[in-house]
Amino acid sequence: MSEQSLLFRNGKIYTPDGNLYQERLTIVYNGKIVTETSGIIEGGIVAWQGERIVYVGPDEGFFETEQINNQSHLLIDAEGGWVLPGFIDVHVHGGYGHDFMEATVEAFDELTRFHAAHGTTAILATTVTAPRDALSDVIQTVHGYRSRDLRYAELLGVHLEGPFISSKWSGAQNPEHILPPQSDWLEEWVREYPGIIKIVTLAPESEGAMSLITWLSQQGIVPACGHTDATYDCILEAVHNGLRHGVHTFNAMKELHHREPGTVGAILSDDRISTEIIADGYHVHPACIRIMTKLKRADQVILITDAIPAAGLSDGEYTIAGLDVIVKDSVSRLKEGGNLAGSMLTMIEAFRFMIHVVKLEIEQVSRFASGNPALLLGIESDMGSLQAGKLANILLLSPDLELLQVWGRGRSIFEQ
Repeated sequence: MSEQSLLFRNGKIYTPDGNLYQERLTIVYNGKIVTETSGIIEGGIVAWQGERIVYVGPDEGFFETEQINNQSHLLIDAEGGWVLPGFIDVHVHGGYGHDFMEATVEAFDELTRFHAAHGTTAILATTVTAPRDALSDVIQTVHGYRSRDLRYAELLGVHLEGPFISSKWSGAQNPEHILPPQSDWLEEWVREYPGIIKIVTLAPESEGAMSLITWLSQQGIVPACGHTDATYDCILEAVHNGLRHGVHTFNAMKELHHREPGTVGAILSDDRISTEIIADGYHVHPACIRIMTKLKRADQVILITDAIPAAGLSDGEYTIAGLDVIVKDSVSRLKEGGNLAGSMLTMIEAFRFMIHVVKLEIEQVSRFASGNPALLLGIESDMGSLQAGKLANILLLSPDLELLQVWGRGRSIFEQ
């Protein structure tokens, strides 16, 4: 079904194939509906039944139909607030005291609950550089977890960040476990857990990386550059082999220089590469974020959190990847060396930062937080925008961007 696909004739509601539509609806009305194809629909309506959206559009004539008036539908007045697609975080390590590396159902429940409460309706379990067995445990647990009733943020799969990265740009990754690409590891994981690994972050300059990039691309896995000292030419070669994504751009990679554009220069200038950004005011200056959004296509910028287990907690001492981290004034850094160590972000905070500080339009940022990550993962037919036929992953925000309600697959996250 496409937008405005329900048909109103003679006081009744019909589906596009001519069948009478009689199911109970959840209807959010009187909102500013943010869509990819129709812009902002003022005073609009989003309606869904079960897991799927059935109507996105204006309210003209909607409530006058006999079918709407005579059935017991759930009506929610948005009171002029914003109605957005749920956020999709493709790069997040943890939150509220838990880490995906724990590889337990209990940790995953707490993580998906925490991030769902901050607007994330779909998520990738992101690993850190670690021994093979530890990574295998995460992949296996994600595989089993996805067969459960996913009550909070939907766990889509795994983002394997490391261990095939550069020791020069290890950032907050544990250098003890950094290795050149091990293709046999990936082949075994893909064979045993097909469809679970969605993104692999590596350093393209490392030995064996180019052939692995090609193989990943052939498997439908997104090859990404990150924690890398790759030159501009090296990145272009990697793109030729299938590389198509840059991880937390500007951070932990070879910088832009006017005589050697480096990894950053390649990401910013090549239309074949999408790019992540951590929008917390510490990792990247707002001016650099604005430059990125001017250089990259509208469908290529992706908002992430890169959140660590300390996200949602107070200042103090924590660990990530076996390394000690100090959080002070909501900034997380390694205790030894002082490198930034992920972030304390949630997606709603990053979303508001992009609007209030970077000064971007809400439709643009919504695409960065929802539509573009869905496109990267190839799930845009199911999620990432408000459109009839897609999953009812929906956020309700107040006019000043306070998060009021989150629905995942049509169910209220806050009421579970």
